[in-house]
Amino acid sequence: MDKELTWWETHRPSTRKLIQLYSALLYNAHLKGFIDGEIYQGQTKAVCVPGFNCYSCPGAVGACPLGSIQNALASSGHHAGWYVLGIIMIFGLSLGRTICGWLCPLGLIQELLYKIPTPKIRKSRVTRALSYLKYVIIVIFVVSIPLYYGLKYDMPVPGFCKFICPAGTFEGAMGLLSNPKNSGLFGMLGILFTRKFVIMLIIGLACIFCYRSFCRFICPLGAIYGMFNKLALVSVKVDEDRCNGCGACVRSCKMDVRHVGDHECINCAKCMGVCAQSALSLKAGTHTIIAPEKGCADDTPDSAQKRQKNGRIGWGVALAVLCFALVWFNFLDPSVRKRSEAQAAAAQEQDVNESASDSAASGGEKTGTAVGDQFGDFTVTCLDGTIFHLADQKGKVVIINMWATYCGPCVKELPVFDNFYREHKDDAAVLAVHASEVLKDVPEFLEPRGLEMPFCIDDENDTIFNLSGASISLLPQTVVLDRNGTIVYNQTGSMTAELLNELYEKVK
Repeated sequence: MDKELTWWETHRPSTRKLIQLYSALLYNAHLKGFIDGEIYQGQTKAVCVPGFNCYSCPGAVGACPLGSIQNALASSGHHAGWYVLGIIMIFGLSLGRTICGWLCPLGLIQELLYKIPTPKIRKSRVTRALSYLKYVIIVIFVVSIPLYYGLKYDMPVPGFCKFICPAGTFEGAMGLLSNPKNSGLFGMLGILFTRKFVIMLIIGLACIFCYRSFCRFICPLGAIYGMFNKLALVSVKVDEDRCNGCGACVRSCKMDVRHVGDHECINCAKCMGVCAQSALSLKAGTHTIIAPEKGCADDTPDSAQKRQKNGRIGWGVALAVLCFALVWFNFLDPSVRKRSEAQAAAAQEQDVNESASDSAASGGEKTGTAVGDQFGDFTVTCLDGTIFHLADQKGKVVIINMWATYCGPCVKELPVFDNFYREHKDDAAVLAVHASEVLKDVPEFLEPRGLEMPFCIDDENDTIFNLSGASISLLPQTVVLDRNGTIVYNQTGSMTAELLNELYEKVK
């Protein structure tokens, strides 16, 4: 009589699922970001992770390679994105679409959605034809749109991230909006977010009925890695001497493969379980990572024991790396500690100000970030060498704009503030404050634009950003002060000339 299997034996996750979960946690090791409602801003954010993971996710500790490709293309008028090209080639030549099958958090989400009990759409000629759609998406949204706006307008517009990417909506926007501390951001949501939210729902629903719909039909990153599949070091290999050409591997695969290891193969190694000839194995060069049940043809008597030993060592190292990453990115990283100290200092200062404002004898005004509060004083050196001291601007209407070169809406609205400055420079003060995180040379970026208003870069302590309550991940943001330095407007979102003039007329 066969032994009855326990619940754990029938439901325990496979090694591949554990690695997918591990990758998702490692990519998003900054768990503190989900608590604070802010994205990580440390040095590793300039490094791409292999899989699809949104830069704006509160936990993300690295950059998404697809977003980096688009930003590099948008900046091609200034410099070539050799780093991004190099890192994509390294990932592609070493792993290919093994990244899709083992190291992509979005792939894991799609597979979990597919487990929902519903009628399923099987692969066919139609799905195979649709699998080429992702190459069209590469040409239009990943290459053409960023290049067009970058070369013609010198404006970063990552087409895929802005108009399609479900990871950006789910991990980035919803990850930030789900935090109660960011409840004030709902007012800035517009039609673009609504469209992307609908696209995310459609893709999510499609993944319930059709295996890895996003991965098969839409994902440009998977398409790029697929181009390297035949050259990749790690992939599923076929032992030609054992293979009898029965085609069971292709028939059982839920991806639109025509043969094992082609551009649609994600090297998940599921096909190994249906190969009666034990002709398939997952290898890294000549080293076997996963062998068929009967072993590989070139196995030695102790090969199985060596693989088990290497597996245990690998998991031990991986867990040690994960533990270190969790501790580092949440507690030890200087950027995290600096932000925590700045937040604590700001909270302490706010408590002091609130206590002072509650005192009838003080007669002072409350300093803070809300409308009606007094904006905290600061002094900064502008890019042209002049000094901007807020206290010296008393008697003028003051406009402070928080922006960054990598923020498309920020760049687009700069002429609005500059035109206002030219018209009202005798009666109003305007200051554009770039985020402390600088990805390209700001003076070089501004030079061809002919803007006259004062520009500065916030200091390493994010002094002006903290005074305004701005976040580097939620730009642009504009603060308007009346002639006494009291906040009359402080909101995230794009500014129009009409609204700016309306605010000026209100307080002048």
